[in-house]
Amino acid sequence: MRDIVTAFEHQSQHRVSIASGSSGKLYAQIIQGAPFDVFLSADQEKPKALLESGHGISGSRFTYAQGSLVVIATNGLTDDPKALLSRGEFNRLAIANPRLAPYGAAAVETLKALTLWDAVSQKLVIGESVGQAYHFVISGNAQLAFIARAQVYNPQRKARYWPVPTKLHSPIYQDAVLLKKGSNQLAAKQLLAFLQSEQALIIMDDYGYQPAGQQ
Repeated sequence: MRDIVTAFEHQSQHRVSIASGSSGKLYAQIIQGAPFDVFLSADQEKPKALLESGHGISGSRFTYAQGSLVVIATNGLTDDPKALLSRGEFNRLAIANPRLAPYGAAAVETLKALTLWDAVSQKLVIGESVGQAYHFVISGNAQLAFIARAQVYNPQRKARYWPVPTKLHSPIYQDAVLLKKGSNQLAAKQLLAFLQSEQALIIMDDYGYQPAGQQ
């Protein structure tokens, strides 16, 4: 997202302040009056709910990306993450809170689809967001983690990860919506328009996001 914001700022001369967190936490902050102009969620449900509650602007919601789930292994493990997950050869598996983060919910669906839930549920380390789940594995507090593919994008350091087949979990459609507090902000409207531009789509593709509906 930061690369998209950088490109938008360069093109528009606007400056954007980013607040990061799980979709559930950000949603709660918006309901409680946080001064956000735009909400980029990792799901569709929360932007829909904001429209229904009057916190979002009607007609502004759209799907900006489809997220990709991966399993990453901590440095030093020689086997690929899929094999380690299947054999249960790890002490801790990090996921985002499935009640707050769509990627966490997708991780739970995947484990159940692989009939691994009963075997690994006691090894779970729950992070507030995929960002925290990623921190658990890179800090060595977990050997494996379910995270977004975008988090392992690094041209200088190739992380070992397993791309989770989309058939194992519900699609992670990610919606954006203009919030009531940003209804008169030109920059907010232009940012949402930029998210649908060819330039933004290229950047998102680089990070492993798919166009909505693509398998």
